[in-house]
Amino acid sequence: MGDLEQDWFRRRTSSWSDWPAAGLLELKQRLGTRISVVIPARNEERTVADVVGALAQELMARIPLVDELVVMDSDSADRTGEVAARAGATVYRTRDVAAGLGSYRGKGEALWKSLLVTTGDLLVFVDADLTQWGPHFVTGLLGPLLADEQVRLVKGFYARIRTESDGSTSTEGGRVTELVARPLISLWWPELAAVVQPLAGEWAARRSLMESLPIPVGYGVELATLMDTAARHGLDALAQVDLGTRAHRHQANHDLALMAAELLVVAERRRPPAARLEPGSVLRQFVREENGDVRPRARPVPVVERPPAATVRSPGPAARPRSGEAR
Repeated sequence: MGDLEQDWFRRRTSSWSDWPAAGLLELKQRLGTRISVVIPARNEERTVADVVGALAQELMARIPLVDELVVMDSDSADRTGEVAARAGATVYRTRDVAAGLGSYRGKGEALWKSLLVTTGDLLVFVDADLTQWGPHFVTGLLGPLLADEQVRLVKGFYARIRTESDGSTSTEGGRVTELVARPLISLWWPELAAVVQPLAGEWAARRSLMESLPIPVGYGVELATLMDTAARHGLDALAQVDLGTRAHRHQANHDLALMAAELLVVAERRRPPAARLEPGSVLRQFVREENGDVRPRARPVPVVERPPAATVRSPGPAARPRSGEAR
């Protein structure tokens, strides 16, 4: 990373353990801040109750940090809404919210419509399909927002646990992040290269920010929000928090391809018109060390193209094959 990105990474990266719930509650009460947790869900009856129940117990009943726990049911065909309500959430069907504006299928649509039914000054977004996680996801994401009024958007990052076909586990999740989002950011938005997981489904923002931004209705919502926040408010409006480990239900490659296409649309709409690829371009990646620390690495991206061979005349005698090679 460049000096600017390294400086941002050092100043704006923290761990969930830096933000204990009791200290956050004191900050929340002193500031008079309301907090809403929003869980977008579609056909997640297997996991949504566990997510809702853990948050309701830990951050509403035991420590009154969260004021609203809302599930946005994106036209589920199963019992997602029913089990979420029984577990303690307030449930809205996205198509019923501002019905006169119509309804789209997609995560961004659920998050946008949540702005019309929630009241929190701070919004925390958590996916409904989590299987390895904890309520510390919410406290970690809230920390930078409650502690620093300059911070407007907080991204989570984690070791993504994926179960392989042989039963083993790996932290090499985030296929769309590594194959699409990170290359796009490295080439066109290098100032954002220090964001470890730009597509993380767990993130938090100020309501004032979210209400000021255009929101793509699909999976492009995370990338668009990151790019637009940095463009409008600068890098110091961003922070990120290491949330530890995370596991969730993984999607089929065909579904990931659609997600990738949505990200390309978001990026194309926001790509700087004068941006050029020059020799020296690098791909910014991150690896997690055995001790748990996250380390950045940069790998060169070949951008040079040779001209058509028919346009090139050899400057000297034709090259002879080396001894032993076919003639």
